[in-house]
Parts: sequence; C-alpha cells; structure tokens
Amino acid sequence: MLPEITYFIIMLVVFILAAMWWKLPIGISLILASIAGALASGDGIPIRHLVEGTFAYLDPILIIATAMIFMGALRRSGALGSISRLIIIKLHKQPFWLVIFITLFIMFPGMITGLSTATVLTTGALVAPALMMLGIPRVTVAAIIAMSAIYGMIAPPINIPAMIIGGGVDMPYIGFELPLLFATLPLAIGVNLSLGYKYLRKIDIENIQTKLGEDYVAKYGIRLFLPLIIVVVLMLGIRILPQYFPNLGVPLIFMIGSLVALICGEKFNFFKISHKAIQEALPVIGILVGIGMFIQIMTLNGVRGMLVISSLSTPSVWRYVSMGVMIPLFGAVSAYGSASVLGVPFLLAFLGQNEIIVGSALSLLTGLGDLMPPTALAGIFAAQVVGEENYFKVLRVTLIPAIATALWALAMIFFANQLGAFL
Repeated sequence: MLPEITYFIIMLVVFILAAMWWKLPIGISLILASIAGALASGDGIPIRHLVEGTFAYLDPILIIATAMIFMGALRRSGALGSISRLIIIKLHKQPFWLVIFITLFIMFPGMITGLSTATVLTTGALVAPALMMLGIPRVTVAAIIAMSAIYGMIAPPINIPAMIIGGGVDMPYIGFELPLLFATLPLAIGVNLSLGYKYLRKIDIENIQTKLGEDYVAKYGIRLFLPLIIVVVLMLGIRILPQYFPNLGVPLIFMIGSLVALICGEKFNFFKISHKAIQEALPVIGILVGIGMFIQIMTLNGVRGMLVISSLSTPSVWRYVSMGVMIPLFGAVSAYGSASVLGVPFLLAFLGQNEIIVGSALSLLTGLGDLMPPTALAGIFAAQVVGEENYFKVLRVTLIPAIATALWALAMIFFANQLGAFL
C-alpha cells in the first residue's frame, strides 16, 4: 500500500471519529485530522503549515462574517419582511410569478453569504408561515426552502465551494457568474414550480394579509431598501463600470450596507446584531479554517497529489459515477470539506474541459451534501422552521429534485466546453 493512502485513511478516520463519535465541531475535527496526517507522515506538528492553512480562506471568512451582519441588519430594519409581504400581496393572483419571486427571495441570503443555513433561518423562516397559509403542505414548504437554500449558496455572487475548488488549483474566482446562474436558476425555478405551483391556484389573500407582518414600506417608503440598493450598485459597478466605481472589496461593501440600514428603517442596536451574526457564522468560519489546514497538510504529505493521480487514472464513465455519488455523500459531513477533498482532484481530472464550467458544476454537487444525513444542515433546519419533527419526510420530497440536480451538474461537466463557448 502506498504511504499516501495510509496517511489519507488516518486523516479520514480521525476526522470521522472526531465529528461523529466524539461530536466535536467540524472545524476542530478537521484540525485534529490535519495534525494526525502530519504526525503519520513524520512531519511532527508543522506549525508553519498549520498557520498558513488557517489563513488560506481569509477572504471567504471575511465575506461570510460581514454578509451575516448585513443580513441581520436588513432583517431588523424591516426590509426583508417587507419584501416578502410585497411579493405575496402583489403576485397572489399570478401563482406562476409568485413561485418564481418567492424562490429568488429565499435564495437571496445564500447568494450573498454562501451559506445554506443563513438562507433557511432568514428568508426561509420569513416565508414559511405565509407559504403554509397559502395552502402548501408543511413538508413541501420545507422541501422548497431546503432546495432554494442549496441553490442560493451555489448561485453568484458568493459561492464558497467554488472558491475552495478554485483555490486548490490556483484558479481565481473570476468569470463564474453566468455558469453559476446556469447551474442554479433553471433548477431552482423548475423544482419549486413542480413542488408548489399546484397548491397556489386558489389564494384567499384576505385571510392571510393580516398575518404577513407590519407594512414597513408604508412607514419608511423606498428608503427602507436603500441599503440593499447600495450594496447591489457597488457590487455591479466594479464589474460593469470599473472606471467609475472603486474596488472597495465585498466585506467593506457589506459593512457600508449594514451601517446605512441603521438610518433607513426600524431602529436596532448595531453591536448586538453584529455579535449575534458573528456567533451564527463561527461554525462555518471554523470549518474554513480547518479545511485550510487539511488541504495544507494533504499537500505536505503527498495525499493531495495521490488523489489527483487517482482521479486522472479513473475511467471516464466511473469518474462521473464517482462524482455523482461520492461528492454529495461526503458533503454530509461538510459541503466545504467535500469541495476541498474531492472537488479539487476531480477538477484536475477534467483539465481538458472548461475549468470554470466544471468548477461550477462540482460546487453544485457539493451543495447537495446539505441534504444528506446525519448532518443535513439545510434539510434539518428547514424541517424545524416549518415545525416538522421527522426530517426524513422532507428528505423523501427532496429526493427527486436532488437526483435531477446531480444529473444537471454531471451534464454540465460532460458538455463543459460547449457551455463555455455559449456562456
């Protein structure tokens, strides 16, 4: 047996024992697995490599932290609840467009944070009562929220798994916008129309209008949405008109939007919502720190090279089967861990294809890990939001959409060069 295989097995065993047996946080489990891999290869405890790994994903960490603060500010100012109310009231007579706009609304936090849980616990929690009052069964509502959360975390502008996969092969996170939209938007709309449209044919808006919360738009007008407008303009401006917009960086843009929210809606304590937002983001930040160390040690002891060579030598048919099964299943522990451990070598295995398309499709496969038990972050939180105790009822409803998503991702990889030329 090659020594690299032994090191990899030791790292996986320590990781699984720490995460599932000892019930340690995923980030701590990744750190312990990294140290075990270094010890097994005779490198001791390489402090320099561990510290370098800690800062490998500093940019995504800053984006997540500031985006969570921005989402908290939007929610406390009343902007998020008002958007939900407007969508339902204005489009209740057009169920087709209602589903589409509700889908985009649910996806929004995931698009700017890269977190499925942020989506479920913010916009998902806001629209869940309204969707159930509109006549959609609670299990179906949970499935809609869970799938929208996954598509949101993969959609642009922020896609953490794609950043991790790209970082593993020194590919900058540039040019992913259209491929990621192609990977997520058709699926999100198609899946949610198939799940919810049939229940929205007869809507009695009078019975639910009073339960949609306070109308903050009547109180504050258009300025309620000024923080969101500023963030969108600054993000798009640097891409479309860079000569007129300074490159402030995504974290600073989110902080500007958060501070503007202080004067545009309901009053709130900025420091309290910031503290709560960072607390909610800490588990994911810990995962990114652990993943950075894990990849650094895999590079040090040769495991990363072994995985790349193994992926390259696998017959193409089995390569597709392996991707469609292994990446979502490994994502049950961590979608980000799946992106680093499996996404990077599979991207290298398809270097003849358009790398941006392949990386986008691989990130879509990693997102499905948030449906896989035992962790199933998106699915379990979505079940809790609607008050469903048995998560497996939700999993049963999401099974066909998840299979369709995996097939869509594999088709994107197969036709990567053609899609790259088209997009």
